[in-house]
Amino acid sequence: MAFIGRLHPLLIHFPIALGIAALVAEAAFVAAGDSRWHSAGIANIRAAALFALISVFAGWTLVDGQVLGTSPLLEWHRWLGTAAALATVAAAVASADVDRSTFRRAAYRLALVAAGVLVAVTGHLGGVLVWGADFLRP
Repeated sequence: MAFIGRLHPLLIHFPIALGIAALVAEAAFVAAGDSRWHSAGIANIRAAALFALISVFAGWTLVDGQVLGTSPLLEWHRWLGTAAALATVAAAVASADVDRSTFRRAAYRLALVAAGVLVAVTGHLGGVLVWGADFLRP
């Protein structure tokens, strides 16, 4: 199990990229009206949801394996990451029949934006955990 936990830093970047691609594709769909962007966004968020769950499992395993010590910052990262994965799954679920219902489309977009915000905050906290608080300074 410790090996799975150590894969977290490697695994997490894929669902982050897929989620960002889904958000950008949906924004392009809103701006351009081309349904191909919408289809690309849905495909990306569905793949992101699957890989987010795998990555969260690896992250929880990493902490449970005591590879890292515990801290309040780690706990924030852990729970916000879990919330980000759940928002990604919510967006993937809401993407079903999104073209039939205005409510579903609104729920999909809201979950997509929530996932994006949560991923950004969680990723920043992960960077602070690994590289320190000054990791963005030259």
